[in-house]
Amino acid sequence: MPPTIAPTLRQRRLGTELRKLREQAGLTSTGAAQRLGVNQARISSIESGRYAVSAERVRAFARAYDCADEALVDALCAMTGGRTRGWWDEYRDHLPAALIDLAELENHARELRVSLVIHIPALLQTTDHARALFQTVAPPLLPYEVEHRLSHRIKRQAVLHGDRAVPYTALIHEAALRMGFGGRDVTRAQLRHLIDMGESDNVTVRVIPFGSGFPGTGQSIDYVSGPVPQLDTVQLDTHHGCEFLDSRAQLNKYASVLDRMEAAALKPDESRDFIHRIAHDL
Repeated sequence: MPPTIAPTLRQRRLGTELRKLREQAGLTSTGAAQRLGVNQARISSIESGRYAVSAERVRAFARAYDCADEALVDALCAMTGGRTRGWWDEYRDHLPAALIDLAELENHARELRVSLVIHIPALLQTTDHARALFQTVAPPLLPYEVEHRLSHRIKRQAVLHGDRAVPYTALIHEAALRMGFGGRDVTRAQLRHLIDMGESDNVTVRVIPFGSGFPGTGQSIDYVSGPVPQLDTVQLDTHHGCEFLDSRAQLNKYASVLDRMEAAALKPDESRDFIHRIAHDL
């Protein structure tokens, strides 16, 4: 397969996991190349995601690395081939690459778990609320940039609907419910939308009230579960854009933080009533 000029997050992750298997086998890239009958540069290109591999080649790597985890190998094989085109590809020339990667990551997720302090989760935002947020970005976005980001965000929400709806848990701090982006009417409609989405079979909305404290740094966290635990990913929002983490130590850390947040949150029915009271008082 031909080399990839700009590998996606998914392609880079496949390469990363192949590198982890090689290292667990105690092989250098040179040693792996000799065992597989390829040159060392090809191994490096594959592990960086710059060279696509087939499912057959992934299975050959797994055999060479003595990997007996069939579930992991099957999951890696499902990630092979060239770049998979999805609806997000139409935005590649208009949005930062990390936002495209995030949409693709969510599309392949087995489960999504998020926590936010200041903002409503992106996948639960109304169009008006999202537009109000994008209009506050610094430096300011041009009108057409706002519309690109808005349509991209709304299309991301499709993962919560339909036959392949992803299980989704949102842990939302009370502060986010009271921020008032877009004014009273937009905020009230947003809160009612949260209540409605919380009634979906696959969506759980839980509120962390001010009185419960906050077991974390206040950073927004998206925990994306893959087909096997080794392929989980954490996405963090930062001032410079999305940051993706996938080391086992990082995954364990953020899973623990989310567990503590969930323990501090109201139950779903209590959260629904809590949101309803805030909307009523606006």
